Amino acid sequence: MKVNILKLSSRNMPVSLKSVEPKPSELYWAGTPLDLILSRPRVAIVGSRSATNYGRWVTHDLSSKLARVGVVVISGLAFGIDSNAHKAALEAGGCTVAVLPSPLEKIYPASHQNLAGQILKAGGALVSEYAEGTDVRNFNFIARNRLISGLTDVLVITEAAKNSGSLHTARFALEQGKTVMAVPGNINSPISEGCNNLIKSGAIPVTDVNDIFFALKIEPAAKPVAIVKGTPQQRQIFDLIAGGIREQEELATASQLSIPEISSTLTTLELQGYIRPMGGGVWTIA
Repeated sequence: MKVNILKLSSRNMPVSLKSVEPKPSELYWAGTPLDLILSRPRVAIVGSRSATNYGRWVTHDLSSKLARVGVVVISGLAFGIDSNAHKAALEAGGCTVAVLPSPLEKIYPASHQNLAGQILKAGGALVSEYAEGTDVRNFNFIARNRLISGLTDVLVITEAAKNSGSLHTARFALEQGKTVMAVPGNINSPISEGCNNLIKSGAIPVTDVNDIFFALKIEPAAKPVAIVKGTPQQRQIFDLIAGGIREQEELATASQLSIPEISSTLTTLELQGYIRPMGGGVWTIA
């Protein structure tokens, strides 16, 4: 991996980073040059490290739909929502950028070394303000968040508890004059309390990817929904998943099929490449 250095003088400071405080003196990057990435629409998707099935699903849904139309997805390579956002963008064939709290020569967390490699291979980028040999300290994570918000046009928080670190990213984004959006969650779920509080404080609620497209001021062409060539049961289940019913028990109730029939149909649709599992009995279209 070749690590490049961008000296951030007033002459070559990217416009999107001019509002970042304190300003980094230099950025280290690998992969696609930052000026090319910053010329495209960009959305940062961040959230809880302890994501629920709901948080993982909505993150995958939004990130993949954004990536498919050329929007760059930015996140922090952390566990939970961040890594989900990166993976969904990659699976959709899009571009994603990871902003690290560590030097690029020492990927953090170390278990995401392979994910970082996939990001570079797919034409994305890794970014850090830390030189080789710098220790990873607690402060780095909060400092990293101001760069995530600084590099983006729109910040979306898909799932966050009351004291989630992603709320620091929201604060930085507001200070930088960026658009802040949040996905509403169950009012009884502590892990959605941060998002719900952001919305009460004025963040724009996200209930559909079109909300984000509107904030970006872009109108992507609609992607046609796949037509399943299979049995009536397979077409029925695919249509239900495409329409927003994604949990296996809910699919059984809506289709009035037995659990064995549902399991068999889901397996067939997955093998045919129409759907993909999200874990915990949750499915989404591929």
